[in-house]
Amino acid sequence: MGVILGLLIAISCVGGGFAAMGGHLAVIWQPFEFIIIGGAALGAFVVANPMKVVKDTGVAIVDAVLTRVPKQEDYLALLGLLFALTRELRSKPRNEVEPHLENPEESEIFKAFPKVTRDKELTLFICDYVRLILIGNARSYEIEALMEEEMVTHRRNMLKPYGALTSVADGLPALGIVAAVLGIVKAMGALDQSPALLGHLIGAALVGTFSGIFVSYSVMAPLASKVKTTRESQGRVYIIVKQTLLAYMNGALPQIAIEHGRKAISANYRPTIDEVENATITNSSRGEAGLREAA
Repeated sequence: MGVILGLLIAISCVGGGFAAMGGHLAVIWQPFEFIIIGGAALGAFVVANPMKVVKDTGVAIVDAVLTRVPKQEDYLALLGLLFALTRELRSKPRNEVEPHLENPEESEIFKAFPKVTRDKELTLFICDYVRLILIGNARSYEIEALMEEEMVTHRRNMLKPYGALTSVADGLPALGIVAAVLGIVKAMGALDQSPALLGHLIGAALVGTFSGIFVSYSVMAPLASKVKTTRESQGRVYIIVKQTLLAYMNGALPQIAIEHGRKAISANYRPTIDEVENATITNSSRGEAGLREAA
């Protein structure tokens, strides 16, 4: 809603201010100017980016507009899963833990946390590093370095839509000038017409410059920033996993390890210690019941 509200404020203030100065809003409606600018921007966007990034940009825009970021209940589910896994690592032999990692879709532990398992990439990330811990040969600083490298790669991929939208925003003022120049070329062909018609053609051409600058700085650049903020919030879950598993590797009990992960959560959504304890106990009990039924 914030994106829609911001756009409404920008459009209303610009249009209202123009009308208050005595301008006619109908003059701004120049669809062919918009087609020139929008088509050139879209074409450049498609040329500059692989099709995977083009599709992901659409997903990123929808996520940004709808503010699809992890909420407190999502963080509680993640901490609950990490608590259950570290407790299994601590109390069960390797041959009993490995099946949960090899096939998380069928694992009663993972089934207890559907909010986490819906993210296939995050689930794979957790399983890979819990498996490395289970092997027992890797040192914590080695695992940390490997996690950091993977997280940097993941963040770079997640922010490709932001870079693509920023490039479009940077180019829109120039594309607005392109549309304006074409409008001026058209006006030059009407020099023998009346001053009123010539003024209308020149005004229509200048709308191209206005549109390019307005869309760049009031629409695309803020939208790109919103996409970046949203994607960074979505990637925060990987930091929580890293902090929790590293704390466990360094000797922390499962209850203490998830506290390391809890501290990595933004203050706006960070659950309290009591909320984490209640969530982990409840979900762990559910997972244990599932394990008993499976047995």
